[in-house]
Amino acid sequence: MQSTRRRNIDVSTVMVRLIGYGFIGIFALCCLFPFVLIISSSFSSEQAIMDNGFTLWPLDFTTFAYEIVFKNPRLIFGSYAVTFGITIVGTALGLFIVAMTGYALQRQDFLYRNKISFYIYFTTLFSGGLVPFYLLITKYLHLGDNYLAVLLPGLLSPFLIIMMKAFTKSIPHEITESAKMDGAGDFTIFLKLILPMSTPALATIGLFIALGYWNEWYNSMLFLSPNMEYRPLQLFLYNVITSADFIRNSAAASNVAPQEIPLETMKMATAVIATGPVILFYPFVQRFFIKGITVGAVKG
Repeated sequence: MQSTRRRNIDVSTVMVRLIGYGFIGIFALCCLFPFVLIISSSFSSEQAIMDNGFTLWPLDFTTFAYEIVFKNPRLIFGSYAVTFGITIVGTALGLFIVAMTGYALQRQDFLYRNKISFYIYFTTLFSGGLVPFYLLITKYLHLGDNYLAVLLPGLLSPFLIIMMKAFTKSIPHEITESAKMDGAGDFTIFLKLILPMSTPALATIGLFIALGYWNEWYNSMLFLSPNMEYRPLQLFLYNVITSADFIRNSAAASNVAPQEIPLETMKMATAVIATGPVILFYPFVQRFFIKGITVGAVKG
């Protein structure tokens, strides 16, 4: 009788796993479908897309869209360099500041932690608006046509501070107390104990900050003038698309006949160019990302 019961349990387990893995596999394919469609369409001809729509396999294979986007390689590689620089510097500084803020706000011996936490949370409900923000950056900080106007606003995020605070709160307070008894200062404790134990949270928050800087174009459009030779990648690609759209719609003279400008395939090509590095980077931080995003979600 026990063997029959064990057999039933084994069959039930196998069925649950088959259904679970099958559902997850179908969901993964649904998530992968748009990326395959974008890559395929970027290598299709404009006329093939107009005639047959978007397909999972390139129709009338061509690299014409990429040739137009990379027509001036110096500008696009310069934009890549600017975006990489802003992303790396901004992620490093933002991660360090967010980690310090989150750690300080969960310390029981920090007198004003509740008031400052409320102030940070309050900024998620209300903001000063675009005009005060623009005046602050341009008139008071004098950061017009300066990459710092893109770098500084992304350093701090209330959501990420709250996330870091929740994670560091799960670290036993006895570790800090024992380090203090051994003569370690607060900054030493933070660098040598808290940061190494916060790797999942740091990877998660770092990914959020990096994605924010990588996809940033709005502040660049506001504060960086068109006269600047190198601007962030997203703004550069946005200008390429809008310029091609304008030429096509107005039938203006250009090196390529307006009716031959592959506007749809160019959109797909720019999407591949903009998201490619992020897709390649994500698998390396995926396991930390999942652990960091779920830590503190279940208590018991």
